[in-house]
Amino acid sequence: MGLFGTDGVRGLANRDLTAELALDLSVAAAHVLADSGEFAGHRPRAIVGRDTRASGEFLEAAVVAGLASAGVDVTLVGALPTPAVAHLVASLEADLGVMLSASHNPMPDNGIKFFARGGVKLDDALEVAIENRMREPWERPVGGDVGRVVNDTGAAELFVSHLLSTLASETPLTGLKVVVDCANGSASVVGPEALRRAGAEVIAIHAAPNGLNINDGCGSTHLEDLRAAVVEHAADAGIAFDGDADRCLAIDALGNDVDGDHILGILAISMAASGTLINDTVVSTVMANLGFNQAMEAAGITVISTAVGDRYVLESMREHGFVLGGEQSGHVVMSEFGTTGDGILTALHLLARVGGSGKSLAELAGVVTKLPQVLINVGDVDRNALGSNARVRAELELLESSLQGSGRILLRPSGTEPVIRVMVEAESQDRAQQVAEQLAQVITTELALD
Repeated sequence: MGLFGTDGVRGLANRDLTAELALDLSVAAAHVLADSGEFAGHRPRAIVGRDTRASGEFLEAAVVAGLASAGVDVTLVGALPTPAVAHLVASLEADLGVMLSASHNPMPDNGIKFFARGGVKLDDALEVAIENRMREPWERPVGGDVGRVVNDTGAAELFVSHLLSTLASETPLTGLKVVVDCANGSASVVGPEALRRAGAEVIAIHAAPNGLNINDGCGSTHLEDLRAAVVEHAADAGIAFDGDADRCLAIDALGNDVDGDHILGILAISMAASGTLINDTVVSTVMANLGFNQAMEAAGITVISTAVGDRYVLESMREHGFVLGGEQSGHVVMSEFGTTGDGILTALHLLARVGGSGKSLAELAGVVTKLPQVLINVGDVDRNALGSNARVRAELELLESSLQGSGRILLRPSGTEPVIRVMVEAESQDRAQQVAEQLAQVITTELALD
């Protein structure tokens, strides 16, 4: 069926992602986890949260109906960030977590993401098993065996208290003025609250969700308003969350972008200096800018590169016991404190580094000098033939040689579309553009679909 992508099930709400599908997925998830032994010896319990999309309301009702009908007790935590749901699953010792969100996608979309015990994402095998068990015949519990549903009004406070407990001091952000763009999403309350309680003077923008305005010209995919507000208020920094606050980007006092590569570099160097960066190693993806890798090498930090997607970063971190990883897009995982990317946690530790170092965010971010990057999506091509075409391979080798070690080329076939992504980094924007266009033209000629 192929319902699950790299980050749960996602699609246009009430068309692709319907109430019926949400209910069926929830029932199947309950059955799969029960058979895996997750519920053995006790009455199962699930934590269910959502972002601020209007469609989250009916999808939440469908998920609750599915879980409760399968005999799972449900605790509703309302509109909270994805990492809050993951944390609550672990801290409240629940058996299952469900988050309804399409992250940074436009409002009409929505998604369903499951967490197993401990607040970790389901592995591929469990996702396949859930798809295979959907709509199977099953014996429904009755009477007192059906699930019960309660609302947890203290969940937000539990999460904020957890975030603050990760900091070395109670108010490390004292003296900092920070603008926070909440994307009209699930961080609209807890994001500003956590930063204020850490000592910062906080100016919150796009923090009035109405069900329809999440990610609408704001948040981590639209930094224009945040940049203007930082300059207008003479703030020390700006922080932008996405709709479910599992990632963040930043703006320095001069209005410059501070992306995930910068943030990861700042945190890695800080943790290495304090002796808390295990094996002096950070996990990133193949899309990290070459300038990030060069900065880490200069700092004596090893970079492990994974495929694109925070789940692959997490897998590598768990496999090797590393404690810091992330993506250029702003997903940062600090595994000592959480099981998934957490935008608010990242913002707190980034700003604590600013406050504790006596340096501006711009100075700290300057450790990573990014090479100009060009990305071209070449459409209507046979993505499966990329690795076997001799002409493309020869052109790639020729262009890589011409960069003389001062840049790099990455070709990535789309997982779902007839598209090949050409990414080039070089010493100048013009050179990167030239190389990308030259290679894109060869790919178009050689791999065009009939």
